[in-house]
Amino acid sequence: MTDPNSLTEQAPRAIREAIGRSVAQERATLTGLSRRIHAHPETAFGEHRAAAWCAELLAARGFTVSTPAYGLDTAFTATAGSGPVTVAFACEYDALPGLGHACGHNLIAAAGVGAALGLAPVADALGLRIKVLGTPAEERGAGKALMLAAGAFEGVDAAMMVHPCPFEMADFRSFALGTLDVTYTGRAAHPSLNPQEGRNAADALTVAQVALGLLRQHLPAEWRVHGITTAAGTSPNAVPDRATASYELRALAAEDLGALRERVEACFRAGALAAGCDVTLERPEPDYLDFRGDPELIARWTANARELGRPEPVERAPFACTDMGNVSHAVPSLHPVLDISGGTCGPHEPEFAEAALSPAAEQALMDGATAMAWTAADFASARRAGTSPG
Repeated sequence: MTDPNSLTEQAPRAIREAIGRSVAQERATLTGLSRRIHAHPETAFGEHRAAAWCAELLAARGFTVSTPAYGLDTAFTATAGSGPVTVAFACEYDALPGLGHACGHNLIAAAGVGAALGLAPVADALGLRIKVLGTPAEERGAGKALMLAAGAFEGVDAAMMVHPCPFEMADFRSFALGTLDVTYTGRAAHPSLNPQEGRNAADALTVAQVALGLLRQHLPAEWRVHGITTAAGTSPNAVPDRATASYELRALAAEDLGALRERVEACFRAGALAAGCDVTLERPEPDYLDFRGDPELIARWTANARELGRPEPVERAPFACTDMGNVSHAVPSLHPVLDISGGTCGPHEPEFAEAALSPAAEQALMDGATAMAWTAADFASARRAGTSPG
């Protein structure tokens, strides 16, 4: 097994230089793609324009494209090369409701396309098959988890993507995430004429939220429970007969989510019992598993990013969630983050949407595309030479 801390194998220098030139030649096209996606934000499973723009560009460059794909209207797959080693690039392009591309997915999509375009001319020389996957609904919906279950990553030897951030990080780690939608059903009544006949669904939710507040002191410090009330009555002059909430549960590892979910659901059931209401608990999407980066890919990426002059990576505890975590449990995966804001703002803030159009962001796009392409080339070369774990 290769020691990831002392990797020296690289694709031939001439091939790496050719990749760099190919990506650089596409700068105007890639930044244009990023800006167009940014200007037309589309949320989960509605990214019709973004998916089409990426797929059309790849098709125009000779990739074999299939869309829709894997049972999702806004997913696509594009392939080039016919070698024995398959590397997949995940292109996210969904936006945040009300915040647009405040997570910078416009850059992720363009960087994935750029890496593929850089590799395509040398794919056969590397013994490489390139697979670009348009992956919808990362912010909510777990599109990659659905695509993984549908076979999108079968036969893939390595999967990678990059993500904009307020700092630079090679060994990205994430929380595991579970979601929970709560619906209480009570009985409407007049609050002064016949309140005794009412069953207050909003009260049930209030009791549950108090129970959750008390529960938090008994949870491990790394676990998170947070959510919003989405409905709790329509008039103060009527006992609410319906209340709803949407919650997220986070733990360091996927194995902990079950225990956390059991305790949280008990709080919501307690609210129903106390208020005399019925409760329905639903999982609106698959769980997001914790991301587990592949040490070899991380080491190769780090060397390549350093060659491009990127800032030295920092180490941080998990701070976010991604459905790329699900992929990482099945396929060796890479998910570095690239600084586009210098720490002045972070994802899911309005200012980060502005940062995603900045010169620093577009340089991160180009560096991300090049470093991913180099990492894929190095990985394929090591596989063919028999020095990479397999």
